[in-house]
Order: sequence, then C-alpha cells, then structure tokens
Amino acid sequence: MSASTSVYTTPIFWERLWRMSGINFVIFFIIAYLIYGYQPRVGASADALVAFYDGDRTRILIAAVISGLAVLNLLWFAAALRTTLADAGQDGWGAAATASSAAVGGLFLLIITVVAALAYSIAGSGNQTLTSGLNDFAWAGIVLTSFPRAMLVMASAFGLWRAGLISNSLFAAGVAAVVLVLLGGTTWLSGGFWAPDGVYSRFVSPIVGLAWVVVVSWVLLARSPATRPGW
Repeated sequence: MSASTSVYTTPIFWERLWRMSGINFVIFFIIAYLIYGYQPRVGASADALVAFYDGDRTRILIAAVISGLAVLNLLWFAAALRTTLADAGQDGWGAAATASSAAVGGLFLLIITVVAALAYSIAGSGNQTLTSGLNDFAWAGIVLTSFPRAMLVMASAFGLWRAGLISNSLFAAGVAAVVLVLLGGTTWLSGGFWAPDGVYSRFVSPIVGLAWVVVVSWVLLARSPATRPGW
C-alpha cells in the first residue's frame, strides 16, 4: 500500500485525531448551544416555559444529541490528557483530569435528561410547579458544573506545567482560568450579572473553560508521539 493511501491507517493519524477531541468538544458544544437557544430564566412565567420547552421540541432534541457528542469528545479529551501526563510522570494530575471530566459529563447528561423530559412530557402537562422547578434545577446544574470544570482546568494546567510541557506564562493563564471558571460556581448567591442565569454563568465562565480546552488540545497535538505501543 502506498504512503498516500495508508496515511489514514497509520498510528500517528489516529493518535492526532484522538488528541483533537478537545477541539471537537468545543465545536459540538458551541453548535448545541446555538441550536438550543435562550433557555428561560430562573422563575420564568408558565407561558414562557411552555413556549420554550413544549414549542421547540425538535430543536431541543437536536441540541441534546449534539450535546451528547460533545460529552463523548470531552471524555476522549480527558483520556488523551491523562495519557500525556502519565507518560510524563504526572499520572496523579491525569487521574484528576479523568475524574473531573467524568463529573462534568455526568452533570451535563443529567441536564440533558431534564430538559428532554421538560420538552417531551412535563412542560405540556400543565404542572407549572414541576416545570418551573425543573427549569431552575437545570440552571443549578449548569452552575454546579463550574466546580468540576475548574478542577479539569487545574489538573491540566498543573500537570502539564510540572511535566515541563507548557511555559510559565501558559501556566499562569491556566491558574487565572481556574479562578474565573470557579467564580461561576458562586453565581447563585446574587442577581443580575452574577445570577445563576446571568451573563457570567451563561457566557463568561463557559467561554473561559472552552478557550482553555483549545489551548490544551493545541499542546497535546504539538506533543503527540509519532506512535504509541500497542496501536
């Protein structure tokens, strides 16, 4: 087989594809976010909740499927990160990355399940109390993801830095990202900009986390070995 026809079956191709899963996660997350739309705020009226969940079922289902693909790529990203850290003698941070990514994925899957239930059963049932409570619960879940997301950022920043795979400036950026993402977990204590459904929780904290995943993915791609034993 010629080199031109075998490039997609070589270990290096699959290794690099695996390490690109973080970028794929970011892409899928953004697509799902745009399709899903503007979720009703905490304490939204019954009419607003029914119009969103019961009136946009197909869009919510599509967003849920794409979100599931995003979660899958997040777990692959964490696996690639752990492998890199283990190879560099930092498997403790790699284990932390695996655990935190599993927590993020689990919370996102729980949120996906809740919004799917709202769209396909609960919102149109006339039970306003349950609909409102689950909508607020979804926002609480989004806020709660800040803690494992911050742990994932911290594990990658400290692990890669101790392994000598990132510079001091990138490490400082990672520490700043930990703080900024972690602040997203305090947003239910106030209103406005810092509300659970406010600008910080809805935009700032996720953007910071996604940007760091892209940075780490770039590092993984730059440091990927030519082959891996057993491939």
